[in-house]
Amino acid sequence: MKRIETERLKFRPWRESDAQDLFRWASDPDIGERAGWPPHKTLDDSLTVIRTIFSNDHTWALELKQSSQVIGCMGYYPYGESNIDIGEHDAEVGYWIAKPWWNKGLCTEALHAMIDYCFDEKEFDTLWADCFVDNPASGRVMEKCGFRDTGRTNQLSRLYHSQARPVKIYLLARQKNNRFYPHQQSKNTLL
Repeated sequence: MKRIETERLKFRPWRESDAQDLFRWASDPDIGERAGWPPHKTLDDSLTVIRTIFSNDHTWALELKQSSQVIGCMGYYPYGESNIDIGEHDAEVGYWIAKPWWNKGLCTEALHAMIDYCFDEKEFDTLWADCFVDNPASGRVMEKCGFRDTGRTNQLSRLYHSQARPVKIYLLARQKNNRFYPHQQSKNTLL
């Protein structure tokens, strides 16, 4: 798994020892509601998520460089695993960050790095993203990173207790000359 760094964050594989940090943030109902899953009720819930959902080569823990504390998650879903109907050479990106770090630019910083990785390293043609219509802050992060609102909504039932909720769908396409539109490559580091 490729390690990615930004100015303030390290992307790294999830570890079972991250369960305490994950539980601290994932037990907050505001996080789960916006990300599409029920709040974690026990430390074992968080450990199970790390073992069964986050243990793959396309989901990273977001670790603050300053404190080494895990404060969120970033990843992508390749064709066949996405919540949206995407092409074979596309991916859907997803993320969440703990409430104490909202409105500090960390999601935008992390998403820029994920875009660079997905286009430069994985060579996806198009990146897709979605957010619940009642979570406009996530949509603003996507737009800051160059995604555009497709005007489409989808009823997403795969997440959030299997109850259908509407999501807005966004996309970011790579131009033929391998430059990104409208995203400009950031100065993030792939390690």
